[in-house]
Amino acid sequence: MSRADAGLDAAAVDLAARWRALRAAGAHVRTRDAAATLGVSECELLATGIGDTVTRLDGDMASLLHALPAVGRCMALTRNDGAVSEVRGVYGGVELGPHAGQVIGDGVDLRVFLGHWRHAFAVDEPHPLRDGERRRSIHAFDATGTAVHKVYLEPEGDAATWDAIVATRAAAAVVAPPRIEPAPPRVVERPDADVDATALVAAWDAMTDTHEFFPLLRAHRVARTQALRLAGEARARQVAGDALAAVVADAAETGTEIMIFVGNRGCIQVFSGAVARIVRRGPWFNVLDPGFNLHLREDHVASSWVVKKPTSAGVVTSLELFDAAGETVALVFRKRRDRDRAEDPAWSALLDRLPEWR
Repeated sequence: MSRADAGLDAAAVDLAARWRALRAAGAHVRTRDAAATLGVSECELLATGIGDTVTRLDGDMASLLHALPAVGRCMALTRNDGAVSEVRGVYGGVELGPHAGQVIGDGVDLRVFLGHWRHAFAVDEPHPLRDGERRRSIHAFDATGTAVHKVYLEPEGDAATWDAIVATRAAAAVVAPPRIEPAPPRVVERPDADVDATALVAAWDAMTDTHEFFPLLRAHRVARTQALRLAGEARARQVAGDALAAVVADAAETGTEIMIFVGNRGCIQVFSGAVARIVRRGPWFNVLDPGFNLHLREDHVASSWVVKKPTSAGVVTSLELFDAAGETVALVFRKRRDRDRAEDPAWSALLDRLPEWR
């Protein structure tokens, strides 16, 4: 029995043994992929390392976010089933409300919904790529054991401050494994005929800020892709499945600064800036730049839409990608330095030229 097994129940000890066997049988396996192979959540699998490389943290997620700016440069990672966003920068500008909050630091831009942050762990392990170095990270999970956000300390970050933050927030010895809840049932769309499409379109046209879109969906009890379908082609147009590749390639060629949103129900991560190096590896479409990596599975994108939303400064045009269940994979906007300035017409023209989906 390993040191990590000492405080685990029988099921967790068995799981830890199966994970060790999985790692011994082949090359490096990411924790998320190993969890899927073993039929458990990533949170449950990571928890088997408590007492060895893993420290369980207390539940004060707000305090944790407020502490992170002091550690300096990190890599922030947020993902969903179809896309992974990795940005390098410094946490800062932490403002948290009762339901939502934001982190706007140097390169790290997050919208956080802490009601979904249920479990957190710090990991201190040998670096898999750099001999003799340690890799420090923090992993936050929702009630289902699915990761909502991860933080990795960069080499130039302050390791001593990081270690002090972890030590201060280490939970008291806990024998019981984290309580994992089943995923909530997916919301079933109402039939299109039951939606007042006229009222929906009128509310859409009356928007003065893109942030009014989510309340609009709730008010009219429609799913996002359902609203796009009912809004009419002047507001939302389904385009070909390779739209993302075309848009990002154009941004790389022209130096256009864009915004890429990748998120889940607990966290939305925003990259803002120029992109350069595009690499395809199997089903993955990747942006591999020094300060930003995007990994997006094109085979998980079931529909792509060009969406136009009115604001007080004019129409804002976006490319929006969804999976087969209608969940958002990624959103792409033109970066605007001034929210009161009209959108660059070259951006909307680019999206308007994207071929229709057939």
